[in-house]
Amino acid sequence: MSVDQATVRRIARLARIRVRDDEVAGLQGELNAILSFVERLGEVDVDGIEPMTAVTPRPMTPRRDVVDDGGIASAVTANAPATEDHFFTVPKVIE
Repeated sequence: MSVDQATVRRIARLARIRVRDDEVAGLQGELNAILSFVERLGEVDVDGIEPMTAVTPRPMTPRRDVVDDGGIASAVTANAPATEDHFFTVPKVIE
């Protein structure tokens, strides 16, 4: 797969990145190098290799499924303009 200059400009516009005209050729080369590397990854033989979530195998340690307040309610509401019993208070908006 190859990226042309129009595609580089379109990608930059979609990413909301300002790219000057003199930068387009360099970015085109970089994107083409990245895409060629990704294409080479498709050639790697991965038959018989188990999917993994980390480089070193670790057992999954589930946490207890309990509801708690986190123990830091006062820290969470410390910067609020108005609180009551560790809850945020806001002005009434519906009459």
